[in-house]
Amino acid sequence: MNEELRFALLGPVRAWRGLDEIDLGPPQQRLVVAALLLADGSPVPSCELVSAVWGVRVPASAAGVLRTYIHRLRKALEPAGASATSVIRYTGSGYQLLTAPGQSDLAAFRELVSRAEGARRAGDTEHAAEAMREALALWRGTALAGVAGEYAQTQRQRLGELRLSAQASLAAAELDLGLPEKAAAELTGLVSQYPLDERFRELLMLALYRSGRQAAALETYREAQTLLADELGVDPSLGLQVTYRHVLRADPALLTPSAAAARPAPAAPRAPAPQFAAATVVPAQLPLGIGTFVGRTAELDEIAGLPSDGAATVIAVAGMAGVGKTAFAVHWARRIADRYPGGQLYLNLRGYDPAGMPVGPEAALRTLLISLGADPGALPRDMDALAALYRTLLADRRVLVLLDNARDAAQIRPLLPGTSGCLAIVTSRNRLTGLIALNGAHPVNLDVLTKHEARALLASRLGHDRIAAEPNAVDEIVTRCARLPLALAVTAARAATRTPFPLAVVAAELQEHARSLDAFHDTDTAADIRAVFSWSYHALTPGAARLFRLLALHPGPQVTLLSAASLVAVPVSHARKLLSELLETHLLGEPVAGRYTAHDLLRAYAAELTQTLDSPDEARTVRHRLLDHYLHTARTALALTAERALIPMGPAVDGVCIEDFGGDTVKATRWFAAEQAALLAAVELAAIHHYDVHCWQLAWSMANQLHWRGLSKEMEAVHHTAMAAARRLDDRVAQAHIHNGLATATAGLGRFNEAEAHARHAIELSVEAGDTHACAESYRTLAWSAEQQGEPEASLTAAQRFLAFLRMHDDLDADDSRGSRALAAALNAVGWCHALLGQHQQALEHSQQALVLCQELDCVTGSAQTWDSIGSAHHNLGQYELAVTAYRSALGLYRRGGFPWLTADILKRLGDTHLSLGDPRAARAVWNDGLCILEQLNHADIEGLRARLHGLGGSADLPEPDTASDEARLALPPQPNNM
Repeated sequence: MNEELRFALLGPVRAWRGLDEIDLGPPQQRLVVAALLLADGSPVPSCELVSAVWGVRVPASAAGVLRTYIHRLRKALEPAGASATSVIRYTGSGYQLLTAPGQSDLAAFRELVSRAEGARRAGDTEHAAEAMREALALWRGTALAGVAGEYAQTQRQRLGELRLSAQASLAAAELDLGLPEKAAAELTGLVSQYPLDERFRELLMLALYRSGRQAAALETYREAQTLLADELGVDPSLGLQVTYRHVLRADPALLTPSAAAARPAPAAPRAPAPQFAAATVVPAQLPLGIGTFVGRTAELDEIAGLPSDGAATVIAVAGMAGVGKTAFAVHWARRIADRYPGGQLYLNLRGYDPAGMPVGPEAALRTLLISLGADPGALPRDMDALAALYRTLLADRRVLVLLDNARDAAQIRPLLPGTSGCLAIVTSRNRLTGLIALNGAHPVNLDVLTKHEARALLASRLGHDRIAAEPNAVDEIVTRCARLPLALAVTAARAATRTPFPLAVVAAELQEHARSLDAFHDTDTAADIRAVFSWSYHALTPGAARLFRLLALHPGPQVTLLSAASLVAVPVSHARKLLSELLETHLLGEPVAGRYTAHDLLRAYAAELTQTLDSPDEARTVRHRLLDHYLHTARTALALTAERALIPMGPAVDGVCIEDFGGDTVKATRWFAAEQAALLAAVELAAIHHYDVHCWQLAWSMANQLHWRGLSKEMEAVHHTAMAAARRLDDRVAQAHIHNGLATATAGLGRFNEAEAHARHAIELSVEAGDTHACAESYRTLAWSAEQQGEPEASLTAAQRFLAFLRMHDDLDADDSRGSRALAAALNAVGWCHALLGQHQQALEHSQQALVLCQELDCVTGSAQTWDSIGSAHHNLGQYELAVTAYRSALGLYRRGGFPWLTADILKRLGDTHLSLGDPRAARAVWNDGLCILEQLNHADIEGLRARLHGLGGSADLPEPDTASDEARLALPPQPNNM
């Protein structure tokens, strides 16, 4: 690091080495320097630098141009012979500009302002004013002068606000030091330059009054009153009004500078007693409510029933951007305003505001105190004293305080009333968990509207007749707006201004822009959904912002911790923190523990961001990691849940996290069920972007689970997609596996000729390729297809070929247990086929051999299927007690594995055996359990089981939901099959 370097941002962006100025190049290159300096030594991701330089219109060459800028800047900033990267370092994902303290004018400005504030708090006003003057002397015009763009303008506004706050602090310090004439001269210029900034008007009035110019002070107020009415249609702020009343009465208290003006003596002087307005102020500040407020009945009833426990009640209303938090809070506050005769305070804390900085607790307290009638000139300087005074003023009053748009709990705590009788309603995009945990706030989390509420909102804005006339168009509008109140309100406003057009036209426009937020654009940023979302996005840390963007690349409806970690290639512990940040700001929801989802419109916004800020190469790398996560996790789960031979796969790329099931078959099965939608979508994603190996291997990895759940249509579709990928690869082994999957799918759909053709084609390809694994599995599929077709002899022949093939190749998977598991499956398949032919003793012998192998290997699914076969054999041999024992063994294993469809099938056969034993009561009980499962699954076997129950006589009704057995509440539907 070169200590001679100096940088300037508080004016034109410039740099020097010693006394020599450095040429920083064209404006865009200088903007890169500014962005790195504004990060204050923290790394800046490349995507954020691209966004800062080019905004939303990023050229294809942006990444390359950025690297060129960095190269030039390194050469310019480094003296000859120095390391090319000692000032600007590459961090792996972006760049970092290393500077020493004081090397930039902005850093020096911040340090001096901090020093001034510390001196003011200590009562040393003279040194506070001196430090503030020194800080303001660093400015050389408008910040970031000479660079353009939205990012530069936003930073200019933010830095400009810091400068204005410093100027106001300096003027207040000069007044405290007894220099009203000097302060008045400076403030006159500031009021002329910033006529709508009321803090300068208020200070100018005080400076003029202390200079003996009461009439001029009153004229300053009247000018402000006229200007605000003409420009904004509003009255002066309460603080300005209170100062006006004091000046009008020639209040002598205004002539006394604050006690902070003098240097602190060894014993700190007592602060003067606060002065109040002549009459007690009863504020009534609640904003205008929505006259057509609809819905939220449950939430309103919830807070209406809250008990009072002797402390002030705090209600924390949280939810995503645009969900209607402020409308809800104002509606509730107005409903109960008459319960609070002490008044109603309202303060917008600007926690997520495009204008920049949130309102600090100290400024918020001053505003609230002035609203309660406190004298602005006599307020204490210390924040703790301000908070104490605030609580004192509220101690004997019943006041409602609505604190809108809070950033976090720290901003809120000093503003909470301290005694019972008061109510604080807080709204925030943040969950405010700290406020709930430490301050006992009652959480109210607002979600999107129900369909009924969404229709009611549209009807309230457009009229019931217009809504009733086009119900289909209304349903489409509700769907496209994803039931988000702001989106519905914006759409309704547009429809209201286009009454000649049918709502179908509005719905068609929404459908046309379904993949973007263009349909919800508005010139008013408060009503523009893209802008409203952006305020939440820009409040994120860089890591959380990147994860939010990249979530748009995830194909499924939900993400997990490990899939999120794979998206951004970070450790799981770090991914958990990023997800927590997105949850806290309501950019993500967690409908099920450990599974995260984003609102449809937020996903569309994230997609826009990633297309703009993340390069195509980055997107492709992210997709590769995500597909690797699903593929390798599915293979791990498959190894625990099925006896299929595992195909070879390449290693996962760096950054991929793979689920570890710890050998737990049930956990692996439930992962397949939970990720079913994501896995199906991943196959399509792989096909669209030509990850052909991932495409066919994903289809292969999920074939068993789709088959066991009876999802034959989905299985066929996904294997057709995979076949196209296998053919593009010209991979014969891949094609053999996919033909095998298509054979299973088409047999499940009743197209048995197609199934046989696929199975035989799979065998041919496997033999040709020399893949013994695929060949053996294809014979097994051929046997099952023949069984479904009602050809037990053909089924037995194919099953015997399956068994003989495995015995001929007994070295298959010799290094693990999979060969033994496959052999057990083959023995059970042969046994099952013997049973189909009525050869029950032979069936029993084969299945018992299979059971020994399964139990040795602790194979849950294989053991369950084999016990099922044994039970069937015992039943048909008239050995009913043994059959009951076998069926109950199978039932316990299916419950352990979480297979409701197979559970229902076992219950059906167990009931048959109970009936054969002359126990119709036991038969009815298990058939009712099975019927409950089939009803939930809407399975075709429902009527068959109902017929059995009706055959017993009496009612065949389902059990009540609260008495249904555990197996009746499972939700994973596998296909009965003992092959």
